[in-house]
Amino acid sequence: MDRITIENFNFYYGKFQAIKDISMKIQEKKVTALIGPSGCGKSTFLRSINRMNDLILDIKYEGKIFLDRENILDRDFNVTELRKKVGMVFQKPNPFPKSIYENITYAPILHGEKNKKVLDEIVENSLKEVALWDEVKDKLHESALKLSGGQQQRLCIARAISIKPEILLMDEPTSALDPISTTKIEELIRKLSKDYTIVIVTHNMQQASRISEYTGFFYQGNLEEFDKTEIIFTAPNNKKTEDYITGKF
Repeated sequence: MDRITIENFNFYYGKFQAIKDISMKIQEKKVTALIGPSGCGKSTFLRSINRMNDLILDIKYEGKIFLDRENILDRDFNVTELRKKVGMVFQKPNPFPKSIYENITYAPILHGEKNKKVLDEIVENSLKEVALWDEVKDKLHESALKLSGGQQQRLCIARAISIKPEILLMDEPTSALDPISTTKIEELIRKLSKDYTIVIVTHNMQQASRISEYTGFFYQGNLEEFDKTEIIFTAPNNKKTEDYITGKF
């Protein structure tokens, strides 16, 4: 089932067009990977799905991005509600300089949850979902900054799912991590995709082929090809896709 539908989407930084007329459909409870060289528009496109680019001056959107049949680019669309539905995990682990407990409860409290028992449950459940509970349950009130890089990134994923979003956007979530932590995050992404629609930007083509069901190849602001991952990696229809995957550029 389609979860997000993008129609003729263009994006501009000032006069520079970063995204050129993209149309695609993102499937519910699947992992969709976005690959392509640096500066090709992948992260800009990803951040458009929860309107993070709104924080940048002098930008312009054109086209439509539908979520639940509503165009999230409409001027009167409630962006706070959008970000409740669409969580985001960034390239570098970025826990708040607060306790592990406060990192997880930050968003639920922001959205009005005051019941201590409910907050305790949210913390435990979120940390269990990212396989971090057993590692940190005895130090919930210590600084999140004491955790290792891989643990911090899992905490950031737990923080993102604390308000039960429906969609998770991940912008190169393992690029700053060691191979063991990377493997743990990949296993976690596969597990989370049973409950969440996940869109991940990655430079690592092996990672895309391991964890995603669908892959989009971006090049110079264009979506050159979008298909099932196995087709993209074994029988691409586009010469540029083939050249990129085989390492010719």
